[in-house]
Amino acid sequence: MNDIKLKARQAKQRLKRNFWEETKRRISEEQTQAKIKGLNEIKANEYVKNRVKVSLSGEKQDEFYLKVKNLLDTHGEVSDVLRRLTDQEVYANLSYEEKQRYNLQLSAKYLAALEKYKKEKQLDI
Repeated sequence: MNDIKLKARQAKQRLKRNFWEETKRRISEEQTQAKIKGLNEIKANEYVKNRVKVSLSGEKQDEFYLKVKNLLDTHGEVSDVLRRLTDQEVYANLSYEEKQRYNLQLSAKYLAALEKYKKEKQLDI
């Protein structure tokens, strides 16, 4: 029951702060920017909608993604990215099989973060 009240209170605050009007204005501006830059307006629209969903759910950006983004912004795509992203203290205590599994999982997370980063840079929003 408290959860419902909390959600209702949050919705009321969004209405008081003109959240939806501001969101519509932002979407319109970013569609215009995408059109001017020659980008796909539908992709830009989806990107903005996803950002709104994240802000509504109260999610924070993934710490790993922020680390990857910082690395890419400062150094670009480097050949030793997995070494730079590896938690050396954890890695040192793993067996051979665990190290292989860790590398595969880290690689998959990095590729997902890289794709997200490229989409953001492509839209340049």
